[in-house]
Amino acid sequence: MAAATRVLTAHVPLPLADKVDQMASRLERSRSWIMNQALSAWIAQEEERDRLTQEALADVDAGRVIDHQAVQAWAESLGNDQLLPVPR
Repeated sequence: MAAATRVLTAHVPLPLADKVDQMASRLERSRSWIMNQALSAWIAQEEERDRLTQEALADVDAGRVIDHQAVQAWAESLGNDQLLPVPR
């Protein structure tokens, strides 16, 4: 049994639509398949970004933070002969 679907409509710039068509042709897939893959990948990326943000906020709430000056000093030492250890 096929999964239930719903049509979503979006206006996209012509150059982007052309790229979708080119990709569909190259992969011998439908435009719909390309859009579904792209949307699925974007949603997964945004869900991961949200998960990492929530994890970081929980670290801050729990007091697990690194001093800004320590991070800045480490970053400034990159590429120098006196590389500082990664702040913890």
